[in-house]
Amino acid sequence: MNEEGDHAAVAAMQAVNGSSSPALALDDKTVEDLGLFEGHGGARSLFDFCDRTRTEGGRKALRARMRAPFAEAAQIRATQSALAAIGEAREAFNDLPTEYLLKGTQRHLRNPRPPIGFDGGALFFVRAIAFWLDDFRGFSNLAHGLEQTRRMVYRMRVLADAPALARAPGELGALMDRVRACCAHPAIAQAPDQPLGASPLRVLKLDQQLRGAARAVVGDLLDLAHELDALIALADTVRDEALIFPTVDEGKLAFEACALAHPLLDSPVANDAALDPARSLLFLTGPNMAGKTTYLRAVAISVYFAHIGLGVRAETFRFSPATHLLTALSLEDDLHGGVSYFRAEALRVRDLADAIAQGGRVIAFLDEPFKGTNVKDALDASAAVLSALAECASCLCLVSSHLIELEDTLRASRNVDCRYFEAQEHGSRLSFDYRLRTGVSAQRLGMRVLAEEGVFERLDEARTREA
Repeated sequence: MNEEGDHAAVAAMQAVNGSSSPALALDDKTVEDLGLFEGHGGARSLFDFCDRTRTEGGRKALRARMRAPFAEAAQIRATQSALAAIGEAREAFNDLPTEYLLKGTQRHLRNPRPPIGFDGGALFFVRAIAFWLDDFRGFSNLAHGLEQTRRMVYRMRVLADAPALARAPGELGALMDRVRACCAHPAIAQAPDQPLGASPLRVLKLDQQLRGAARAVVGDLLDLAHELDALIALADTVRDEALIFPTVDEGKLAFEACALAHPLLDSPVANDAALDPARSLLFLTGPNMAGKTTYLRAVAISVYFAHIGLGVRAETFRFSPATHLLTALSLEDDLHGGVSYFRAEALRVRDLADAIAQGGRVIAFLDEPFKGTNVKDALDASAAVLSALAECASCLCLVSSHLIELEDTLRASRNVDCRYFEAQEHGSRLSFDYRLRTGVSAQRLGMRVLAEEGVFERLDEARTREA
């Protein structure tokens, strides 16, 4: 699905939910960095991680949900309570209409032959018998589609009457109210529970009711079944992955997590994470392979999951919602567009500055900014930009860097929290515990890694051979 299709799906999802709540702003670069719909290096995407849907329409509804996270605490809580309620009453959804029934209903609604008007008189009888005799194949196709629609309607009525869902909370309650309203339509309420058989009169009468008078209502039931499929998938993700629901606060932008771990890794190491207006910038250092980028991704994904109402992998997680989530984790140059790597970095920082200047509540993740230029410019640019970001109370920023020379500059701001990862050296071996520590790393392993890989030895051999 392309970007235009995503926006159309989001609009459709909001129409089904009856929601016009503002969405958390995610630009295409952030979607890519998060691995929202395409994973990195063969890994699963976040969508794949959550996709436990049973229907194509459910997958589209899930994609729309994940493309438009919420930016309001009330809506996030409404989704959290819905997912929790689904988890508690999971068996009530076991007979939700299947893909076979939903697809059959869609085909039935698109049948090109108009319904025969039912007036209770002889004219309807004549038209029905004539259709049955003149186009038996067309009648059989119509009857088959009608039977699938009847079964879909029946299953949605059973769901509407489920005692466990009588007082469903949050978003689930709103969806179930809409299901009940649809099922209260006379044509839906009176649709038979049992198959119609081959009677052309009964078939064409019910067809006129469901594809005529109640056509829009049947379409609404389809959309609601798809939306419920998407919600159930998220509830199953919470259950299957042992996620916990964050506490959603009002007020100043902040988040605090205890023992937070990357949800897509098999054996992740958990670390704490916390930022608020009093410590709005995290400066993260450490050698390559020690865990900086993985930590940034773990926190970014958890913040994102929290904004769609999903659980996170942590012992505790508390946050107040942002309006913008922005990342710069894997920038690239654009040779055709004449954009160098450093200019791409500058443009990304400008995107961040624009979001803050427009009054947004921004959470940003920057992985080694300004590495596309010389060390002097990188130091100057980093010092200027990071010092300014540290003074923005409406922006929480997590930054990884190898520029440990920035320590004195950044420590001058009370709003900067310095943390680092390190490698453990065991003679000729390196190991990593991926534990976050307080302070700035002074560890330099570049020359050691080159030596361990035999680079200098091979260069000496090459010089000797040439000599």
